[in-house]
Amino acid sequence: MAASFRWLLQLHKDVPKAASFYSEGLDFTVNVCTLRWAELQSGPLKLALMHSPIDQSTQKGYTSLLSFTVTDIHSTVTKLIALGAELDGPIKHEVHGKVAAMRCIDGHVLGLYEPV
Repeated sequence: MAASFRWLLQLHKDVPKAASFYSEGLDFTVNVCTLRWAELQSGPLKLALMHSPIDQSTQKGYTSLLSFTVTDIHSTVTKLIALGAELDGPIKHEVHGKVAAMRCIDGHVLGLYEPV
């Protein structure tokens, strides 16, 4: 029997704040949320958030990159900025669609893609 994907894990200093970020900013469903652990879901993808006493945002480089297809990149960027994210460069208008990178809480990066 082949292995099956369970979830992707991110470390966060404030798990409830991170869960709220994904729930409000990208419409993830929060299945479980405590001070130390959260499990969120978007379709078949499960994202696990675990408490870390280390501030990930002070580390060099990127801790993780998650990529999402969105229907309106500009409204998604606006919503994520209101929740504390920052654009990591400009929104690019490519032949195949619009792309953007957002640096989020605790240093995690989201890639956003709006197809043509």
